[in-house]
Amino acid sequence: MLTSVLTALHVLVAFGIIALVLLQRGKGAEAGAGFGAGASGTVFGSRGSATFFSKTTAVLVTCFFLTSLSLAYLASHRGAGPKSLLDKVPASVPTAVLPAPSPAPAAPSAPADKAP
Repeated sequence: MLTSVLTALHVLVAFGIIALVLLQRGKGAEAGAGFGAGASGTVFGSRGSATFFSKTTAVLVTCFFLTSLSLAYLASHRGAGPKSLLDKVPASVPTAVLPAPSPAPAAPSAPADKAP
């Protein structure tokens, strides 16, 4: 149960990270402006304060890291429980006592030839 919930959360966080990374503009987006296409304050330098997207991405990455560690821990510390349905069957299954088979009836003997 816990593994299923963590896996679902892990997938949702992964999709959130993908969406936020695709929404953000990269640091090199203004690189063309530095090479004659316009004036730019920084080409590859610092961006200033962190934006909402970058802070949210950092939180989601932390959640992704924690769920990854949790799922790895749960996978490596599984109990010694049964791994299949056949493992749940007790070792000594009581068998039903069947009656001894009755002897088959004797086949009728062929009648002897009758003389006329």
